[in-house]
Amino acid sequence: MFSRTTNQLMSKVAVLGGAGGIGQPLSLLMKQCPLVGHLTVYDIQGARGVAADLSHISTTAEVVGYDKEDIGKALADRDIVIIPAGVPRKPGMTRDDLFNTNAGIVKALTQECAAHCPNASILIISNPVNSTVPIAAEVLKAAGVFNPQKLFGVTTLDVVRARQFVAQKKGLNVNDIDVNVIGGHSGPTIVPLLSQVFGVSFDAEETAELTKRIQYGGDEVVQAKDGAGSATLSMAYAGAEFAVSLMKAYRGDENISQCAYVEHTEMPWFSTRLSLGKDGVDEILPIGPISEYEEGLLQDCKAELEKNIQKGIDFANA
Repeated sequence: MFSRTTNQLMSKVAVLGGAGGIGQPLSLLMKQCPLVGHLTVYDIQGARGVAADLSHISTTAEVVGYDKEDIGKALADRDIVIIPAGVPRKPGMTRDDLFNTNAGIVKALTQECAAHCPNASILIISNPVNSTVPIAAEVLKAAGVFNPQKLFGVTTLDVVRARQFVAQKKGLNVNDIDVNVIGGHSGPTIVPLLSQVFGVSFDAEETAELTKRIQYGGDEVVQAKDGAGSATLSMAYAGAEFAVSLMKAYRGDENISQCAYVEHTEMPWFSTRLSLGKDGVDEILPIGPISEYEEGLLQDCKAELEKNIQKGIDFANA
């Protein structure tokens, strides 16, 4: 993922929820990244210990941890804020319980971002991304600092899974595979465009099988962990991949693109392939031609996504 170059423009990065299951490995990857000059790790507890541990790693990034009331210090002068904070669904917890908890966390943290680093790019990982990103947008709009070029829902894990699953299925080198995944970031809102994968073809059975596995790949991890957790390591990897691409674009690298959930003309919020530049989103790239099967998936996606988006907006404005 990382390559070392000279004369880099170093980014100042904050990870909010840095002591959590995603936050710790994500903070490790940020400490390891040569594009990060200064890293702050924030959580309601445990962040100072995580930062102390990370600070012993022999890389150039300086790292400091902040707990509880010190969030302003954690956010000061940040270029990029990554938010994996939240809770996974636990036994006895309804989906509404999960939504209300994580939505409240994202709303509060975004309010802090608006106050302390209004010009930073904000990368939302906290689920449900389809709803939490609209919440963050409404908070930033209320504070008068919303910039659609700098608010991202990180859907990179869907792309990472798609690359891996296609490579496994076809016996190919995963580094030679790229898959556009559009729509949203949950179940039926995830639309992998397998018809666009260069140099690879799939029959109807393979397409249906791979699509379902990409859409519900998170369930494999939950089941394998026997209910004791969800996708944390792969999500951290995916979050770092997106953050590194954004940092490369910040320093002026060209032809940097990623899929992400952003403000869009297709829907109020929609995940698609983006070109990234020094100001964040440089261009939203066309979806391109898709198959009849994918068109059906896209229609189902939009119906579900519309409800998810409205739920986030309603929560933010309640």
